[in-house]
Amino acid sequence: MSDVNTMRVISQDVLGGPEVLKEVQAERPKPGPNQVLVRVRAAGVNPTDWKHRALGMFLGEPPFVLGWDVSGEVAETGIGVAAFSPGDEVFGMLPYPYGHGSHAEYVIAPVRALTHKPAAIDHTQAGALPLVSLTAWQALTEHAGVQPGQRVLIQAAAGGVGHVAVQIAKARGAYVIGTASAAKHDFLREIGVDEPIDYRTTDVTEAVRDVDVVLDTLGGDTAVESLKVLRPGGILVSILPGSAPGLSEEAERRGVRAVQMLVDADRSGMEAIAELAESGKLKATIAGTFPLADAAKAHEAGETGRTTGKLVLLVD
Repeated sequence: MSDVNTMRVISQDVLGGPEVLKEVQAERPKPGPNQVLVRVRAAGVNPTDWKHRALGMFLGEPPFVLGWDVSGEVAETGIGVAAFSPGDEVFGMLPYPYGHGSHAEYVIAPVRALTHKPAAIDHTQAGALPLVSLTAWQALTEHAGVQPGQRVLIQAAAGGVGHVAVQIAKARGAYVIGTASAAKHDFLREIGVDEPIDYRTTDVTEAVRDVDVVLDTLGGDTAVESLKVLRPGGILVSILPGSAPGLSEEAERRGVRAVQMLVDADRSGMEAIAELAESGKLKATIAGTFPLADAAKAHEAGETGRTTGKLVLLVD
């Protein structure tokens, strides 16, 4: 049990498999100017978490505490914070990649990374949404500028980013084509996919044509091959920058565009997501919840690659 000066966190001392994650006590931080201390109630687990756990990626060598999604209550505010007061329910994505640390009882967040949690959703839902929703929102609205009536192909449409991207694209009036295994096609239809495609039995580049926007969540050869389905002037947005060598050159050769992005913390994007969630147009499918102490089990489940939707850590 933590006292007023400490907190429980999920940390690791070495890179490796889920077994390197452990619950330890750490000093509870104090918010600085334009920062808030959030009492974490729920925090999503994303592929970037297990990739950082195993490879270090942007964060380098441990020790570190993972987690970018957060939903909870403001415990304390730093100097200059006008938007929130202690007790306010908030959710958001900590600045990626260096603002990590939500897999803990408390975390420091810059005020601009958060917005008020909609009353219509609980902390589990709010903890699942931020990173995947901001990724999809920025890809589809800021980079691709999806318009009503456009044809949008979403790769891995049943995944974390994919299934919220479907809902965002539909909310903007698009016709949505989504790839997933046949077993997940009923789910795709439930969330709004107009045309599900089984990537295991169908060559997507043969079955689909004249697409305005492709959201690439897979990278590699899939990203490059997906350029074939775009109409002239169409755009592919990849959320895995650097994973598809030659993507930009091939896009230029084909007369289409390709951009590669990393999600960025943003209050205006979070406010748009909050509005969609409040109105019932955006909902995260919860693949599983785990107590904070069982973070390793959440990582194990995620790394199977078979989950539909999001995994969430719940913090008592």
